[in-house]
Amino acid sequence: MTDTLTALTALPASVADVFETVTARNPHEPEFQQAVHEVLHSIAPVVERHPEFSDAGIVERLVEPERQIMFRVPWVDDAGQVRVNRGYRIQFSSVLGPYKGGLRFHPSVNLSIIKFLGFEQIFKNALTGQGIGGAKGGSDFDPHGRSDAEIMRFCQSFMSELYRHLGEHTDVPAGDIGVGGREIGFLFGQYRKITNRHESGMFTGKGVQWGGAEVRTEATGYGAVFFAEEMLRVRGESLAGKRVGVSGSGNVAIYAIAKARQLGAVPVTASDSSGYVVDDDGIDVDLLRQLKEVERARISEYAARRPSARFVERARPWEVAVDIAIPAATQNELDEDDARALIAGGVLAVAEGANMPSTPGAVAALQEASVLFGPGKAANAGGVATSALEMSQNASRQRWSFDDSEQKLREIIADIHGAAFDAAERYGRPGDYVAGANIAGFERVAHAMLAQGVI
Repeated sequence: MTDTLTALTALPASVADVFETVTARNPHEPEFQQAVHEVLHSIAPVVERHPEFSDAGIVERLVEPERQIMFRVPWVDDAGQVRVNRGYRIQFSSVLGPYKGGLRFHPSVNLSIIKFLGFEQIFKNALTGQGIGGAKGGSDFDPHGRSDAEIMRFCQSFMSELYRHLGEHTDVPAGDIGVGGREIGFLFGQYRKITNRHESGMFTGKGVQWGGAEVRTEATGYGAVFFAEEMLRVRGESLAGKRVGVSGSGNVAIYAIAKARQLGAVPVTASDSSGYVVDDDGIDVDLLRQLKEVERARISEYAARRPSARFVERARPWEVAVDIAIPAATQNELDEDDARALIAGGVLAVAEGANMPSTPGAVAALQEASVLFGPGKAANAGGVATSALEMSQNASRQRWSFDDSEQKLREIIADIHGAAFDAAERYGRPGDYVAGANIAGFERVAHAMLAQGVI
């Protein structure tokens, strides 16, 4: 991470002081610093063009969360041993609507990661145009290898503290890494028991049978593919026949692979922490889902059962020549060397399925090579966009079909692409989706903050 921070470029004077304050107040939070730096670099021209934003301290307020919640989560494992984890909820901005953002259960979770994710969520949610603020939360609890009973006890303890800060008009969590349908069910059940209220709209990612929305499970992966499709369309290209490299083998990766195949592309890679598989015949989605969602097996097992595939141990998939790359695993997984390998392999576009999976050096290399680059806050906004659709359905007691929900998702992603593309054009950065997404999201948040006063 030190190398990543060293790669950060100098900031314009209009925002440099803000970043100095951020680093001084948050000295041991490199992921958060990286996320803030990227946004400040993009929005500096907006701040210079709108002196009223500086006069109102918009940026200074925006980089400081409205509320930071950190708490103890004690629970008892199946052996009767007391365990203690740490829980977080960073409520960053509610100027556009109730706080909205997922919960992540993973050993890597710390304050810096939750703050970076929450900060990114502000702009991602603003881009959807659906009236939702930005937040993120989670715990360093690891659900892998734990029984259902242990996960239930942990979730109940976690929610017993967090519930007081949530509500359908206050803060609406969802899932993220380590938090799927099982965890959401346990969390929602505890919230309902404690509050004596069945607020369907206070949690998204629920089961379809009890208030969830169609396409929510698929939304982030689908959205990344839709965004790649939109970028290619600008250049008169399509996904048909393109080789697609995907990292990860979780929810986002699986459904990115599935949608890419459906649209005529050939997804050829998937990975986990042990290495990656390459399948020139195209990844078998059903086999991948069986291994990862049912058997919880390592990715190497895919190659063992699929004659056309091979497993590469302790490596990342970016050395495979592809037309489209979708990093869909975790933050800073694609570095400058990986980017140069993709460029050498003829990559046309990169759409981030994960949150900030590309280092600053990687982004710079890709952009210098004129590779289309869709940043996570735009390309992976499908999940939160569909969460907002779920909130709408809960509020109106309606249910929409899978096809209707997917069409709404596709339209939202097209709108996000258009907003980012147009903002980049307006500020003299044509084709720069990083700048465009940051600018478009920031403008919506900044004007609302200006209207609502210094709070």
